[in-house]
Amino acid sequence: MKKLAVVALGGNALLRGDQKGTIDEQEANANATAESLVKLLKRDYNIVITHGNGPQVGNIMLANSAGYKLFGIPEMPLDICVAYSQGFIGYIIEQQLKNVLEQHDMERDIITIATQVLVNRDDPAFQNLTKPVGPYYSKEEADAMAAESGSVFREDPRGRGWRKVVASPRPLVIINKKTIEKIARQGQIVIAVGGGGIPVFYVEPNKLQGIDAVIDKDLASALLASQINADKFFILTDVPKVCINYNTPQEKSLDRITIAEAKRYLEEGQFPDGSMGPKIRAAIHFVEHSGKDTIITKTTMLGIDNGGTRITLV
Repeated sequence: MKKLAVVALGGNALLRGDQKGTIDEQEANANATAESLVKLLKRDYNIVITHGNGPQVGNIMLANSAGYKLFGIPEMPLDICVAYSQGFIGYIIEQQLKNVLEQHDMERDIITIATQVLVNRDDPAFQNLTKPVGPYYSKEEADAMAAESGSVFREDPRGRGWRKVVASPRPLVIINKKTIEKIARQGQIVIAVGGGGIPVFYVEPNKLQGIDAVIDKDLASALLASQINADKFFILTDVPKVCINYNTPQEKSLDRITIAEAKRYLEEGQFPDGSMGPKIRAAIHFVEHSGKDTIITKTTMLGIDNGGTRITLV
């Protein structure tokens, strides 16, 4: 029986920091990522793919803003922007993975699912808006938009301008998780929980509604992996292994750590929130809830023996 893995693609799987985001760039990056995913398929895994959407959803919000300013086209809320991004990113990954599979004489259906993720409207995150989204604005522009829409803006620490900030609530339930698992275990490839999922809540019993928020993609991916009983969870990033004392003379890469060690390193401040912290927390979540391993590594190391950092229960 084949094993089931959830693979959380890093942001550079489609768009790298030094790129403009043209379709040619994103397709080339997705194609290279697909080559690495094939290595896992050849090792007898069925896979569910998740992905980030930070740069893409920012561009969607910028296009929304320009459309409103120039033509009066109503701006779409953040949950709709996330849904937009799930569709077009899923399409790019689907197409490039299909191309690579055919080159390797492999036949799999690939299905993108626009995934809603349930959050709690009373989550404390909604009282402490911390997640920056969308384009940068001048202080005057930010003040005007805040007065008009009630949105909250904060200045970027690097002095690049002001950005809208939203809540980042904890994901609770992956909607349609049973179908995601069923399709994946049948041997098809599922792309789900893009950008952490579309955040929804129950505005009243039996009535779901979207909400302005961004769910951490790695934590949502870990939740999905545990809720579909995955055998392994891969978190792909831009470094081959997790390091402590990063970027210092005492830097040390980690081959294997337990969740107790991971928690201790978090408390010591080894993994900042803006860097490896969210990935370590996601790894801990999956291991604690499943008893299975998480592997954090770079895309090109996927499917290689002893590649990456393995986080285990004990």
